[in-house]
Amino acid sequence: MTQATPEVKQRVQELRQLVQKASYAYYVLDNPIMEDAIYDKLYRELQDLETQYPELITPESPTQRVGEKPASQFSSVRHNIPLYSLENAFNIEEFTKWQERWKRYAPSLVKEGQGGFEYVCELKIDGNALALTYENGVLVRGVTRGDGVTGEEITQNVRTIRSIPLRLNTQTPPPVVEVRGEAFLPINVFEQINQEREQAGEQLFANPRNAAAGTLRQLDPKIVDRRRLDFFAYTLYIPGKEDVEVARTQWDALELMQNLGFRVNPNRKICASLEDVRDYYNSWDTQRRNLPYMTDGVVVKLNSFALQEQLGFTQKFPRWAIALKYPAEEAPTVVKNISVNVGRTGALTPLAEMQPVQLAGTTVQRATLHNSDRIAELDIRIGDTVIVRKAGEIIPEVVRVLPELRPEGTQPFQMPTHCPVCHQPVVRPTGEAVTRCINTSCPAILKGALTHWVSRDALDINGMGEKLVQQLVDSHLVHSVADLYDLTLESLLSLERMGKKLAQKLVNAIAHSKTQPWSRVLYGLGIRHVGSVNAQTLTQQFPTVEQIAGASAAQIEGVYGIGPEIAQSVYSWFHVPANQALIDRLRKAGLQLATQNLIIIQSKSQVLSGKTFVITGTLPTLKRDEAKGLIEKAGGKVTGSVSAKTDYLLVGEEAGSKLEKAQALGIPQLSEAQLLEMLED
Repeated sequence: MTQATPEVKQRVQELRQLVQKASYAYYVLDNPIMEDAIYDKLYRELQDLETQYPELITPESPTQRVGEKPASQFSSVRHNIPLYSLENAFNIEEFTKWQERWKRYAPSLVKEGQGGFEYVCELKIDGNALALTYENGVLVRGVTRGDGVTGEEITQNVRTIRSIPLRLNTQTPPPVVEVRGEAFLPINVFEQINQEREQAGEQLFANPRNAAAGTLRQLDPKIVDRRRLDFFAYTLYIPGKEDVEVARTQWDALELMQNLGFRVNPNRKICASLEDVRDYYNSWDTQRRNLPYMTDGVVVKLNSFALQEQLGFTQKFPRWAIALKYPAEEAPTVVKNISVNVGRTGALTPLAEMQPVQLAGTTVQRATLHNSDRIAELDIRIGDTVIVRKAGEIIPEVVRVLPELRPEGTQPFQMPTHCPVCHQPVVRPTGEAVTRCINTSCPAILKGALTHWVSRDALDINGMGEKLVQQLVDSHLVHSVADLYDLTLESLLSLERMGKKLAQKLVNAIAHSKTQPWSRVLYGLGIRHVGSVNAQTLTQQFPTVEQIAGASAAQIEGVYGIGPEIAQSVYSWFHVPANQALIDRLRKAGLQLATQNLIIIQSKSQVLSGKTFVITGTLPTLKRDEAKGLIEKAGGKVTGSVSAKTDYLLVGEEAGSKLEKAQALGIPQLSEAQLLEMLED
């Protein structure tokens, strides 16, 4: 193979810079600097040289955006920095109340009468949040939002988005840069995709947001590339540096991200007062309909990073930002029936079944009526004409009844006095708006509990959907989640339309669920108010089921992020004899009721304090983020490049140039096993 000459290497570098500069101007600045034909000629020349001299190919080359091999699956990874949701306001009055609340957390600002705060208003893009990680200026990871704590790594798909740089536009990049933003489909691309799907006889996407989400989860990056996703960046983090060292304001951070090569929404504005925010919000309520992408509101952030730091976060939201949503689309329809659903907690939820109506790009036929208080407030009846909308453009709800169109002879709807499933009396606890079935043997409660247990975020038993759960309950094969682990091939084959191959897959999936971590088991138990994030928080503090079962309500409430309502719910659940018996059965079945040793190690002393590590290659059992987390929890520091200041190089398979440099500098190398030994000392 012919070696590349210095002249060829220099030409490749020149071509990359030219192509990258042209891409930045076209995709980020929306201001092309060269003709398409010239761009194509330069790109082809670069492609030809890299084909002739493959040793010159680098991951950040413009030719390497689209990978050749489809992924077999996506892995779940922990975010380096959690992705918080934003609190919502649906009108200026609610925004005003939010402003009053945050001011109470900054009394010095109000007391001194400085009035020196301002907001940055950005259009809220109706897409999918992504977290991007750059090491030494090169894109190394792209992750979906997920639950805010963990998400799916979809790096090879993220690389296909042209408005996301593969290399930051700077000669001196920090070791690590985190950028957050929104991936979305332009409206014209969405319409074209649906047109193609219709011609192919495929189901149409309901809206651009769903289409973007479906695109991001494609296993083949070539499909993602063809769908032409776009991206707006809105948050910048540089770990190891205070925000004010990077930029003093949100506006500065947006400018900096644009200079680094990201597309930033051009319709942002600094607003010095509530009145300015109102004007911006009102003006874009009309203008947004002419935009080439979907928006559903305005994100308002306090501009000063110092003030943001002073205000901090609630358990769910930053106190310094809010999403000011536009009113949802509304439409009239007719109520054909009111049914009552029984959930896994026994809650009875009335549902309005309506004539189909198009709303925000989807067909709506059912809407929740919440509870008997809401029914009484609406005075809703079968046959009524109602106005329905999507709350937050997600959940259909009945806004109001049009009594002037009510037919004669209608009767007020009454909530049932007995459970519509098990026919046992229902109760409405004092101080609660919800009516509940309290029969723990109710098939509806059991079906809900089982469906929750097997769900993706809980025990993730593949192949066991709602229909199969219903069969298992109706055939009396399963009376609790523990009974799932007594199912055999023979018992499953007794079910209707159950073949041997499917039955064996289910047996294997149930067995595999025994390996799911303690946090998923806790979430799967379906304790009221305990979501997947709270379950992870609790299991970090209580690494075994015995510890959490023996904790007082006050001890549980003492865990950061756990409030009194959650604490009391957890405490009460573990003191019910039937639940204690369930835990015993799950333990005997082999479920994980304790955090594995690797996680427990994290809470030990700072044995690596002051030590600097670099990781290279693929480790036997730990993902790179997991190894980094263990080192940092033990007081160590992980950097992206080897230098004289590096204390240890953690080495896995297929180690690269970092190993050669470490050997040249005489830096000790560690295996994964040796690292774990150090952590246990």
